[in-house]
Amino acid sequence: MKASEITRSLEHLIEARLPVFVWGPPGIGKSSIVRQLAEAKGLEFLDLRLSLLDPTDLKGVPFFDPESRQGIWAAPSFLPGDPDSRGVLFLDEINTAPPAVQASAYQLILDRRVGEYELPEGWSIVAAGNRESDRGVVYRMPPPLANRFVHFEMEVDLEDWKAWAYAEGVDPRLTAYLSHSPDSLFLFDAASQQKSFPTPRSWSYVDRLLRSGLPEALLFDAVAGAVGRDEAVAFLSFVRVADELPDLGAILAGEERAVPEDPRALTVLVSLLAARVAASQEESALEAALRYSFRLPGEFAVMLVRELQGRGVTLEGSEAWSQWVERFAWLLEE
Repeated sequence: MKASEITRSLEHLIEARLPVFVWGPPGIGKSSIVRQLAEAKGLEFLDLRLSLLDPTDLKGVPFFDPESRQGIWAAPSFLPGDPDSRGVLFLDEINTAPPAVQASAYQLILDRRVGEYELPEGWSIVAAGNRESDRGVVYRMPPPLANRFVHFEMEVDLEDWKAWAYAEGVDPRLTAYLSHSPDSLFLFDAASQQKSFPTPRSWSYVDRLLRSGLPEALLFDAVAGAVGRDEAVAFLSFVRVADELPDLGAILAGEERAVPEDPRALTVLVSLLAARVAASQEESALEAALRYSFRLPGEFAVMLVRELQGRGVTLEGSEAWSQWVERFAWLLEE
């Protein structure tokens, strides 16, 4: 399932208080979508790593109560205690926890209680973990525990990632590169010994590196440290194309007519233009961008419109939009 589909499903299952398990390879944003959904719904978010706990940490420590003359369990302080609170208890990397710790989670997940502790009514449980085929340090999940969840397997989808990137203001050169080379979004080989490889998470690190002010001489090694040397070479070579683009300001002022011939340059140009129009929110900039697109090859004119729509720019009402539709609408149907 795509991240957007899992998010929509989680919205309903969290309300229904059904335990959910999200499976997927490392670095694709499993924990991020759960955190963002909790924040969007105004819920508390508690990220609990069972792999860091002992069985008694979750169940609590037994002690003798002299008044009742009974042994009772002291509930762990890290679990939510306010009965009126609402939130998501996120059990990340649950299948990296030893079997004894997983067993201690059975009762919490199914019965919403463990030892003397009871999870407040307003809390939902969501778990996530890597698949055994990803060759991470995982333990096979016992069937009794697996049967306590609704399971989803998350896949990487470029359009989902781009929607996230637009909303987060990711460097348009990065979205342009991954639009040009979509397979580079996620290249994970479980048998490889490489420490760095491209994932949605590591590309988000590249975005932060581009914004960090890191000196040019150090940028290659930093990007390679995030996504691997081969991708660093390809991406930074692609980025250098931006230095040869026509002046964006002149295009949006209606003064520039030159069009690059290199498809890589066109991809970067379209992404940068869409980002500039979305940031300016000026009707004149949109008009100029659409009129400039008349000079572009059809697929890049369509790419510009889709980028504008993805960034929330309203095209209807623009004088140039009706002309654009007459010229290129047939390409949108392909």
